[in-house]
Amino acid sequence: MNQDSRGTDDEPERAGIAGRVIFAGALPNAVHQLTLSCLRAVERADVLITSTILHEALQDADVVTKPGCRLVLDTNRPVELEQRHAAEGRTVVRLVEGDPLFEGGIADEASACSLAGHAIEILPGVPTLTAAAGFAGVQLGNCPARLVLVSPGDEQVQLPALGELAVRCELRQVPAVARAALDAGRNDRERTLLTLAGGTFRQETRSGALNDFTKVAVPDEDGEQPVYLFIGDGLAERKPGLDWFETQPLFGWRVLVPRTRQDCSELIERLASYGATAEEVATIAVEPPRNPAQLDKALRGLVDGRYEWIIFTSRHAVNAVFEKISQYGLDSRALSGLRIAAVGQDTTEALTSHGVVPDLHPTDVRTVAGLAAAFPAFDDVLDPINKVFIPRADIATEPLSAGLTELGWDVDDVIAYRTVRAAPPPAPVREAIKTGHFDAVAFTSSTTVRNMVGIAGKPHNLSVIGAIGPATADTCGEHGIRVDTVAAYPGQVQLADALAAFATRRAEELRAAGKPVVRPSQRRRRRSAR
Repeated sequence: MNQDSRGTDDEPERAGIAGRVIFAGALPNAVHQLTLSCLRAVERADVLITSTILHEALQDADVVTKPGCRLVLDTNRPVELEQRHAAEGRTVVRLVEGDPLFEGGIADEASACSLAGHAIEILPGVPTLTAAAGFAGVQLGNCPARLVLVSPGDEQVQLPALGELAVRCELRQVPAVARAALDAGRNDRERTLLTLAGGTFRQETRSGALNDFTKVAVPDEDGEQPVYLFIGDGLAERKPGLDWFETQPLFGWRVLVPRTRQDCSELIERLASYGATAEEVATIAVEPPRNPAQLDKALRGLVDGRYEWIIFTSRHAVNAVFEKISQYGLDSRALSGLRIAAVGQDTTEALTSHGVVPDLHPTDVRTVAGLAAAFPAFDDVLDPINKVFIPRADIATEPLSAGLTELGWDVDDVIAYRTVRAAPPPAPVREAIKTGHFDAVAFTSSTTVRNMVGIAGKPHNLSVIGAIGPATADTCGEHGIRVDTVAAYPGQVQLADALAAFATRRAEELRAAGKPVVRPSQRRRRRSAR
């Protein structure tokens, strides 16, 4: 989300354009699950009024607002702002936590805007209470349950004696809610669930008898945290397998992703689908070659039809070539007539993002050297030209060039980009790496291994280490880093899948040994406690 592209208060009025105010609901703990109507409203907003927690969630989800959108945080006068900007012909979006009318309390605001003559829209959202039930695996409609929203700070809670109850309150209100349920005549052994941090990868669901929750310890700093109580045997006794969220293979894992300028969004999204939170640390900066003359010459030859093949060995090589091509005012059509090979899933996806489908991208090839085995030999009858162009990094080795030369090809092995070591990460991150606070580290290349060791040191031996391929695993070994799992073949999704499969096997082994299933970082704390 672009926070810098804001309008100003002195922007001219949009004469003749009808403004409107849109009230849209969003889940602060799962903003990536915006409804389609809410997402479209945010994307077309001229003015976006939101809370700090929702704004941060939008940034984490990389939701983009249109250029010139004015962002307003934590306003105490939303009605005044809504009406003023709507009167100027702007589309005002008021983002509300949960459902706007069920728990957002926007009825007075919306009514005032409508009575002032402004068009309004109310886009329903998923109430945080029902969303929390979904993440906890609680079936609200089975009984059915009565939904209760306890006002912040309210200690005089009144609850019905009968029926299933789903209650949203603050953590410090839990004892008062439990006592109110008992005072209403409910059985003190009635099954109850308490869900904290619902919808986040810190979610924790505690089960017990109703009486157990009259004695919940509440740290001062967490007292205002919203929590969800599910009271009644029909709610609290979940069907087998419905605790799906907290039983994901990597649930709660903190995974370090050392990266280059390469986009690691696929790896991060895949890790999130398994319940992990990824933290990126830049280890490499990619820069143009010091002397670009050789690359310029090769690209002119490419346009002039001097090459039969171009081989891309990394996403960076793809980006370097297309950046140069665009500087000449050209696009992917400049590769027309060329045969194109790619090594690795990431490289192939980088090409397809430019509308280019490789002619050769064998999925069983894990290394650059392995491509030579799958590459066709030069045939002077079938191949009109015997030249191959390989744009590569300055530190890359040349086994591919040697293999292609043996096959009869004339290879132009050209430095297209160079890599330099990034600055060290902040001290807290370096400390977390060395002391085992990261549950896992996902290495996406040999260079990330070398540079991370150089700028931050080796990961703690309790951290699970995943490598994107055999070459990366070998580099880990050279630096004394134990590798626990290697992707089936190079690719960000495959690396995340490998980590999830490892975590599943690890959990099964711990259970078979009669040991508690804890995250790798929790083993560090357990050792410290002993």
